[in-house]
Amino acid sequence: MWSIALPGFAQLLTGNLVKGILFVLLEFLVNVQSNFNKGIMYSFLGETGMAMQVMDYQWLMFYPCLYMFAMWDAYRSVMPEDEKITFLPFVFSAYFVTVGLMISPKINILGIFPGPVFLPMMFVIPGVLVGLMIRKLILRFYSE
Repeated sequence: MWSIALPGFAQLLTGNLVKGILFVLLEFLVNVQSNFNKGIMYSFLGETGMAMQVMDYQWLMFYPCLYMFAMWDAYRSVMPEDEKITFLPFVFSAYFVTVGLMISPKINILGIFPGPVFLPMMFVIPGVLVGLMIRKLILRFYSE
């Protein structure tokens, strides 16, 4: 759960100090370089157009993969050993969020511009669901 708050926290709590410090430093680097916190602030204030203007998309594109990889790594360290291909929901979620970020400047939903924070967040659930469905199909195919 700590990786949801900040990538690397779960690794630090489980004693993986090098990995945890690396994830935290990368998160801060990407966060600062992309102006992500300003974008989040403007988005929650309803100023999604301003959020789009202040954020650096080139840096922000790294965030979904870093975030999801850190969460998967934290999950992997505590998951049962017999679980297989658990990375798929995390990978597809990272893909979908990245696509959501890329198309966010062009998308309006019912006349509302969700912007570069809320639109990618909406893409998490479809990404997780697609990853879970593909995982289920692969496991079913290989168990027969």
